[in-house]
Amino acid sequence: MPKIKLSKGELKRQRDSLDRFRHYLPTLQLKKQQLQINLLEVRNTLKEKQTILKKKEDFIKQWVGLLADPQLSKDLDIKEWIVPDRVEIDTINIAGANLPLFQKAFFKEADYDLYHTPLWVDRSVKELRQYMTALGEILVIESQTRLLQKELRITTQRVNLFEKIKIPEALDAIRKIRIYLGDQQANAVGISKVAKKKIEESYLEEVVLA
Repeated sequence: MPKIKLSKGELKRQRDSLDRFRHYLPTLQLKKQQLQINLLEVRNTLKEKQTILKKKEDFIKQWVGLLADPQLSKDLDIKEWIVPDRVEIDTINIAGANLPLFQKAFFKEADYDLYHTPLWVDRSVKELRQYMTALGEILVIESQTRLLQKELRITTQRVNLFEKIKIPEALDAIRKIRIYLGDQQANAVGISKVAKKKIEESYLEEVVLA
């Protein structure tokens, strides 16, 4: 703690600082609670999405080998139809943190001969697009998690700074200044009494000698 001036001006400054710290602390504590709640919700959502993605992945593995058919691979390449051409992402503000929000994935139109292509190709494209969309959504949610964790860490540091350092320092400074000013006042009163007594004694002497 830096050295403080033992004066009335410093006492006022410390009181003003204490009032300011106590004013903002509840807001920071509320923000911390909101971030903790939202972080928990996002983590739960992430787990749910990951579970869904894993089930879809297991389902795709059952038939994805069909896409490796030499004849089909030669005549048809579906990669450009299952990789998103564009992803729409918005922004949402949660407890002061700006987070990305997944909206939609856009794909190129699948253009192939319906008469000379197996029927299951349509289903494959659809399933793989759903998989890629779910994967994109998970990546965005993971980004939300990282940003919320960062914001929570910063907010927690500020709460601790106010609770454990700034407010105790201000209270301690106010206590020391009050003690000092009280002692000064007591000394001043004592000096005043002594001076008054001397004046009275001097006056009495003058009266007696007159």
